Amino acid sequence: MICVIATIELAEGRREDFLAAFGEVVPRVLEESGCLEYGPMIDLATSIPSQPPVRDNVVTVVEKWESPEALEAHLMAPRMLEYRKAVKDMVIGTSLQVLQPA
Repeated sequence: MICVIATIELAEGRREDFLAAFGEVVPRVLEESGCLEYGPMIDLATSIPSQPPVRDNVVTVVEKWESPEALEAHLMAPRMLEYRKAVKDMVIGTSLQVLQPA
């Protein structure tokens, strides 16, 4: 199993639009072979001192996949290529961190 943390920086004021578009692909991604978990998260303000300030224009996607091959198939799936085209004007930048159990 691998875990993916995808951090998506969005254009000012576009987070709700992005989440609506993202929400349309989530059920189909969860049906993909090898997908164990896939969902968007947004920052939560807390009183924890080590937490950085809330990022209003960021969505973090938490994913779990059976293998790197399943993740790679997901990233190249036609529906994901179309999705990325649909949201490209909302997204400023994306970074992925792929993790494995220690």
